[in-house]
Amino acid sequence: MAGEKSESVIVHGFWASPYSKRVELALKLKGIPYEYVEEDLKNKTPELLKYNPVSKKVPVLVHNGKPIAESLVILEYIEDTWKNGPHLLPEDPYKRAQVRFWVDFVHQKFSGIMMTAVKTEGETQEKALNEVYELLKVLEEGIKSFYPDGIPTFEAENLSLLEVVASSILCPFKAPEEILGIKVIDPEITPLLFSWVEALRELPLVQETIPSHEKIVALLGTL
Repeated sequence: MAGEKSESVIVHGFWASPYSKRVELALKLKGIPYEYVEEDLKNKTPELLKYNPVSKKVPVLVHNGKPIAESLVILEYIEDTWKNGPHLLPEDPYKRAQVRFWVDFVHQKFSGIMMTAVKTEGETQEKALNEVYELLKVLEEGIKSFYPDGIPTFEAENLSLLEVVASSILCPFKAPEEILGIKVIDPEITPLLFSWVEALRELPLVQETIPSHEKIVALLGTL
């Protein structure tokens, strides 16, 4: 039964990986105790290579000896397995589909292009940033249906899968903003999105899970 002390839940992750952090955040939201194994991505443990022989990447969730790889698959597994905590997906099939659509949008679109913006210069960087701005505008429109009153307020217990994934990607955005010396999520251009991210950033569980601004800035500075 879920929640028994005999259960074994292990997360193989990397401290700066948004994909790892979203898994940890989901487990914390559900109140699921877990053991964390920090992976050196240049010298991966034999366990990680055994548990995820296909991509050899983090995160991997090992539940009672059974490994599950890929962060979005893991999040769905957590939702399906542990019913005794807050629900990450709504009951209504249409609303579930909408959440999944925007989860996939955030997951697929932002990390790679933002890293391009941080690691490049000149025309390539400008093109990447313009793409980021356009994506943020699309997301601004997309989340309006979730917050019809325009006020994104929530507690940890009613975070959806979308907020879990978005917090892992968007809450650290102040670090690339500092590195680049520009505003990426601008309250003048995307006010709802800005308020949404700020509200997420203020949640204690998010603060506890997402790496500190200083650590991310230091990491980006080495790229």
